[in-house]
Amino acid sequence: MEEKLKQQPSNCIKVVLFGPESTGKTTLSRQLARHYNSVWVREFARDYLQDKWNNECKTCEPKDLLPIALGQMQLENELSQKTDSVLICDTDLLETKVYSEAYYQGTCNPILDTYALKNSYDLYFLTYIDTPWEADDLRDKPNERERMFNAFETALKTHNKPYVLLKGNKSQRFNLAVTHIDNLLENRK
Repeated sequence: MEEKLKQQPSNCIKVVLFGPESTGKTTLSRQLARHYNSVWVREFARDYLQDKWNNECKTCEPKDLLPIALGQMQLENELSQKTDSVLICDTDLLETKVYSEAYYQGTCNPILDTYALKNSYDLYFLTYIDTPWEADDLRDKPNERERMFNAFETALKTHNKPYVLLKGNKSQRFNLAVTHIDNLLENRK
């Protein structure tokens, strides 16, 4: 199982949209992938948990986190082979770790914890909570957005992950992200 949580070697730059629920990560991920004529790695947990909700009327439980992590890494590893430019990741294992610790009394499966820190990305885009809350079956913390944002930022700082804070409207966020991705692509040459 551990081998399946490892990032496979690839030739692309990897960026991650990172932050609390309902902060525009998926919208921006798709937009950036289109802009760079590249691929984006969707958030595996959304499909997994929506299916669970639809079939069992249950929300995420600690036992779901490893299957979610495995599915996320399978998607990322497959899609990282389809681009030589930039891979836009809607999430990563560090995000799953943050949610695990926030929801389950500060705990995280040791294997998930290891690979959340071992896998590496060129840049994280931390999405701020200045976007309107959009409810759905899976989102459940509209009144804890600031606490969750702080947990995400603390994780990036604690583990020395390179990040840029994205605030403002969709256009401002997109333009700032493009500037930083362009710099990564230029420095790679």
